[in-house]
Amino acid sequence: MHESETREALLRELEVVNKWADDQKGLWFWEKLGRIPFMILDRITPQMVHNKIGQALDEIGSYIQKGGSYLTSEKEVVKRFTKRTDNPHLTVEDIANLAISDMDEVSEGIVGMRKKVAMTQGATTGIGGFLTLSIDIPFILGISLKTLQEIAISYGYDPNDQQERIFIIKCLQFVSSDIVGKQAILQELSDFNKKDMEKREQTLSQLQGWREVMVSFRDNFGWKKLFQMIPIAGILFGSFINKSMISDIGETGRMLYRKRRILEKLEEGRTSEI
Repeated sequence: MHESETREALLRELEVVNKWADDQKGLWFWEKLGRIPFMILDRITPQMVHNKIGQALDEIGSYIQKGGSYLTSEKEVVKRFTKRTDNPHLTVEDIANLAISDMDEVSEGIVGMRKKVAMTQGATTGIGGFLTLSIDIPFILGISLKTLQEIAISYGYDPNDQQERIFIIKCLQFVSSDIVGKQAILQELSDFNKKDMEKREQTLSQLQGWREVMVSFRDNFGWKKLFQMIPIAGILFGSFINKSMISDIGETGRMLYRKRRILEKLEEGRTSEI
C-alpha cells in the first residue's frame, strides 16, 4: 500500500466505485431496442461487409488465447508513470504500488486520448455511410480492447496474462449487456481478486462463447450506427457515436480495475497489521 494512502481513504475511494456500480442498475429504454435496427442493418448490408466483420471477430476471439495483433505495448503507459515518478526503471509491477490518484490520472488521460482517435475515425468512416461500417466496426472493437489493456496497465495489471485478458473481455461484455447481464458480470468480477481457481475456471468456461460476446458488443451499436449509414450526415453521427462508445468503455474499465486495486491495497493493509 502506498504510504500516503490510509485505510479510510481507500474505503472512500471504494465507495465511489460502488456508487457507480449501483448506478448501472438502470437501463435506458432505447438500449433495450438496440438490437432491432441492427437486424434491419444485417438484412441490407452486403455480404462482403458481413465477411469482413466476421473475420475481425475471429481475430478478436484469438485475443483471449494469445493476445494476437490486439495485444498492446506497455511502454507508452509506463512512460506516463515514469514522467510522474522520475523512475526510468519503472515496471508494471511497480505501478501496482503507486497511489490510486496517480493511476486515476494516467488512466483518465489514456481514455481522453483514445476518445479523440475514435472520434476522428468515426467522422472519417461516416462519410461513406453503411459501406464504411466494415472498416469502423472492427476498428472500434480493436481500439476498445487496446483502451482496456492500457487501463489495466495503469492499475498495475499485465494484459500479457491470459487471466487479465479474460477480465478485459468481461469489461467489454459489461458495456454491451442489459441490466440482468450487468448485475451478473459485476458479481463474477467481484470475486476475481480471490485466488479461487474454480471461480476463474468458471469464468473462462463462460468465455468459450466469446463470439456471442462480440456479436452482443456489435449489436450494442444498434440504432446509433443506423444513423451513421446516412452519407455525409454520418460524419457527425460517426464521430459522436465512437466517442460515446469509448467513453463508456473507458469508464467501465477504470471503475472495475480501480475497484480491484483498491481491494488489493486494503487486503495488503490488513495483512501487514497482523
